[in-house]
Amino acid sequence: MNKKIILLVLALGLITGLTYLALNLNKNKGKSDVNSELHTFNIADTSTIDRIIITDPRMNVMEIKREGLGDEWTDKDGGCIIPENAKNVMYILHNIEFKGYVAEGSREQHIKLLSTSATKVEIYQKGRLEKTWYIGTATPDHHGQVMLLNSRKDGRSDLPVLMKVRGVNGIIEPSFSADNKKWACTDIFAVPIRLIKKIEINNFDDPGRSFTVTNNNYNFSVKQAGKSILLADTTGVIRYLSGFKKVNFEMPNYLLNDKQIDSLKKSKPFGTMKVLETNNKSTYLKFYRLASGENLDTEFGEVINHDLNSFWCVLPDGGVVKCQYFVFDPLIRGDIYFPFDKSLYQKQEDTGENR
Repeated sequence: MNKKIILLVLALGLITGLTYLALNLNKNKGKSDVNSELHTFNIADTSTIDRIIITDPRMNVMEIKREGLGDEWTDKDGGCIIPENAKNVMYILHNIEFKGYVAEGSREQHIKLLSTSATKVEIYQKGRLEKTWYIGTATPDHHGQVMLLNSRKDGRSDLPVLMKVRGVNGIIEPSFSADNKKWACTDIFAVPIRLIKKIEINNFDDPGRSFTVTNNNYNFSVKQAGKSILLADTTGVIRYLSGFKKVNFEMPNYLLNDKQIDSLKKSKPFGTMKVLETNNKSTYLKFYRLASGENLDTEFGEVINHDLNSFWCVLPDGGVVKCQYFVFDPLIRGDIYFPFDKSLYQKQEDTGENR
């Protein structure tokens, strides 16, 4: 009898153990499925994000951080970045969603690609690293991206998945560039009239086109090549000075290497601009021609070999950027606003060589 009881107890124990094991395996199986392909890339509350570090496959690093509780973002050193870039990143972080699974036959290939050529995006919330994205190749329809997730809460995914941005037909990676130049603000001037003390424009190709504008508490004076101009009214001066409220360069330098930049700076600029503000802050710019690679004949029989749309500008910090004549012509051509003495000009008026 005792033997039967012992066997019964052992049998019940065995059944209980197998049941527990089966339940546990089933429970772990569910967890394994979730962790193998994590889908929760999005950030529900982007207002808690205060830092993002982007590292591309070439180990270029771009870091942006939120200043205070608002929507003002800067680079890691507090420098200005383009606000629209940060807003676009926030939109993607909030609206990224699952698109599908990577085909089983190509999983190993994508895992290798992600380990060698992925863009890494580290997302911090309230000072703590919460999620890391690994952005791989584009989906075949270019409406998404192969990605891998490492989450502080859920762990690291074993397998990549296809992700897209809700409401957007396009790839994700370009918005997460680690090129600092693509993030930097393009502002050169943002000076209202009341803060402008003096503008000085030097035209070295034609000194007769050089001029200065002085603002003494809205009492204006204009000089052309050092000669005072009698102004009939102040309308032209106000129109001219209002052009300094917002001036941007076209794009950073992607063409010239360090040696070419040194050579450019040693050459003669075609003009300079000096802006002096009422607080005595002074901003000095140098303008250089941008070679076009071909000769162009003007209607006056002269030949020019520089770009007629853009030129190089050396900023106060020594950086070189590309600017557009379309933006700067209203600032460096005083004849648009003032009654200049054209007899002082050394070159024909309104020709390509003036650019």
